[in-house]
Amino acid sequence: MLAENLERLEAAIAQACRRVGRGRGEVELMAVTKTFPAATVAEAAALGLSLFGENRVQEFAAKAAELEPLRKRATQPIRVHLIGHLQSNKAARAVELFDGIDTLDSLRLAERLNEAAGKLGKLLPVLIEVKLSQEESKSGVEPESVVAAELLERLPDLEHLQTRGLMTIAPLDVAEAETRACFRELREWRERWARAHPRLALEVLSMGMSEDFALAIEEGATRIRVGTALFGERVATQETA
Repeated sequence: MLAENLERLEAAIAQACRRVGRGRGEVELMAVTKTFPAATVAEAAALGLSLFGENRVQEFAAKAAELEPLRKRATQPIRVHLIGHLQSNKAARAVELFDGIDTLDSLRLAERLNEAAGKLGKLLPVLIEVKLSQEESKSGVEPESVVAAELLERLPDLEHLQTRGLMTIAPLDVAEAETRACFRELREWRERWARAHPRLALEVLSMGMSEDFALAIEEGATRIRVGTALFGERVATQETA
């Protein structure tokens, strides 16, 4: 079933790329494996997937040892990024566990991640999460806020963090035009911030999930985060990051 789902997904990604004249190689697929066991990650890795997203520190901690051989293999090792909200008090543990943090949303968190990465001698890739909808459930920095300005100004000096780009989550259950506008706005902020902060590398635009990845690709996504379309419906959990 996973192989068939991946085949369908790849066809849809390729089609979305063709519609806007992009190459398939311009879009990275992140498989979102929250709530799924390590065996599912291993099955996906066997099909050639190498980038995975997890939402919770403690949940991934329970899988990490089992997946260590796949992360250390010589050929196409897998990478696992945190894509859920991260509390500052769990920053050190997150740095130990993950290959990247895609939900950086404050200078305080950045400083904690930088300190923890320094202690481990690690250069940690991070994405800035940007909040572009009014939904209270969404996390991220508001782009015109003081928080965003401080974070962008200080990030180049945090030598153990490698800022790679931006991520966002589009609002749920809205018209296609509103979803597109959200993705377009993230791309525009990336372009604006890249000009204003030339010391930051902001190549990655992580946007689009199972329901809207095609729109995200058409609006410039370089990474899409897909779970349900690959693995089916997941079981909800109450655990927080």
